[in-house]
Amino acid sequence: MDSDTTVENMKEIVKKFCAERDWDRFHNPKDLSIGIVTEGSELLSLFRFLNDGESLKILEDPNKRSMIENELADVLFFIIRFGQKYDIDISSAFFNKMKINEKRYPAEKFKGSNKKYNEVL
Repeated sequence: MDSDTTVENMKEIVKKFCAERDWDRFHNPKDLSIGIVTEGSELLSLFRFLNDGESLKILEDPNKRSMIENELADVLFFIIRFGQKYDIDISSAFFNKMKINEKRYPAEKFKGSNKKYNEVL
């Protein structure tokens, strides 16, 4: 379904959903940012105290995978809502940031490294 859905489609769905519930007054930039972090933390909590192997293994459990998918969807909801409500072109922002990342993290210098761009000479 990813290949059939656009960010604009998701923005329209989120806009309608929120309008039907009169949630505009609750969705200021600060509270939407809090929502992104809160839902991201809920995703993180599913992996807390797991080693690499265990964190991969839970993706094979249908119930846990469903929980992971739900938390990812919650994070995405808040991101989409932020973009929809404040007229941010999420695709353009993404591609612009990827251009910055290409410059900050050249493959020949960062291949196999998890260092931040300012930690590598």
